[in-house]
Amino acid sequence: MRKRSPAKRLRPRSTSRLIYALVALAIGLSVHSCTDLPVARELEAAGASVQKLAVDLGTALRTYGRTSTPGLAVESAPAARTGGAAASTGTGDFSACRNFFAGGKPPVVTSLPTHRALCYDAFAILHSGESKTAVYVAQKLNRASVADADEKRTNRFFADARLRAAERATLEDYKGSGYDRGHLAPAGQMPTAQAMAQSFSLANIVPQAPQHNQGTWRVSVEDATKKYAGRATGDVYVITGPVYAPSIAQSKGIGPGQVRVPAYLFKLVYDEGQGRAWAHWHLNDNATRASRPISYAELVRRTGIEFLPGVNLAH
Repeated sequence: MRKRSPAKRLRPRSTSRLIYALVALAIGLSVHSCTDLPVARELEAAGASVQKLAVDLGTALRTYGRTSTPGLAVESAPAARTGGAAASTGTGDFSACRNFFAGGKPPVVTSLPTHRALCYDAFAILHSGESKTAVYVAQKLNRASVADADEKRTNRFFADARLRAAERATLEDYKGSGYDRGHLAPAGQMPTAQAMAQSFSLANIVPQAPQHNQGTWRVSVEDATKKYAGRATGDVYVITGPVYAPSIAQSKGIGPGQVRVPAYLFKLVYDEGQGRAWAHWHLNDNATRASRPISYAELVRRTGIEFLPGVNLAH
């Protein structure tokens, strides 16, 4: 007697088609058997809704299958859908990664429908679907995390599958653009191999002038911040982001997706133990040179964002 060969697993696409077919059949039979009843039209409408849901689900599965994201934490809901106080302040739902913010409180920004809060192993991002870059990226550094930041760089950039296709940057956008893919949370500050791999998410990247990215910004801002955190006695909170002028819509765009090019970059450094905060503010230009940091109050004035809500700074 011949052994039966094991049945092949259904591919995801076949599975989704089968589920759709069964759901459609069940609804169709229900409507057919109730055609003489007053609820027939309601069942028909329900069937149409389920059909649309099945189609949308199939599209989402296909999109997810085309893009991989290494080892990411569970994503949060879009800020505009969180409701209550979070929706009015634009803080989003960072419940899975509030440890990256001083006092567990994210910056207070104006909420937009295209904002989405994302948690990673070693940083958190509030992403803008309008600019297709971060609004800001938050980190918490200390002696231990800096000492562990010795991972081999992978350089494997990727589009983050947790963002809607219409709201995220792609590798194609940066190709031949003349701009570097500039990290906001630097790969060289990541304490584990997985965190370092996650830092190459394009949600953590902005179009940056090459000489600025590889020179002044890296040496006088990123390296200086890492060294400071490595000597600090406690936690150092760092928030980095782009500034668009005069607006996102009026800023230059690159690639098919028109990823917006920021006019300025900032990096806020807050030493919790010392109660001190300062910010680096750089023009996104190859000619930019190192400059003195600005005060926290000046950063708030220039950006309109309260980055450290509830924090009393030492004077």
